[in-house]
Amino acid sequence: MSTSLNGLSVQQLRKAATLKEKIQSLEKELGKILGASAEPVAQAVPAKKRKMSAAGRAAISAAVKARWAKQKGLKAPTKSAPKTRSKMSASARARISAAMKARWAKVKAKKK
Repeated sequence: MSTSLNGLSVQQLRKAATLKEKIQSLEKELGKILGASAEPVAQAVPAKKRKMSAAGRAAISAAVKARWAKQKGLKAPTKSAPKTRSKMSASARARISAAMKARWAKVKAKKK
């Protein structure tokens, strides 16, 4: 049952009890007609949720990654060497610094 018994009124509880008794009596009557082979209807049990193990997930993940690598024509991913940065000469750095100082001096002069 999806509703809790706490939220039902007394009349609703009585009606539910009488309905349950009627169902049981009808099941007994059906059992008499069909013989002892008729079993009462069982309560619906919610199906258990299937869980996948971590090893199963890892295997699927590896297979998918291999499939994509094959599809894209790539080999297994490897770490490449870090790129070396080119260094700026001292004279170039001094020119850029002087240009920026001049630019900011103009901006500050316009504000005044």
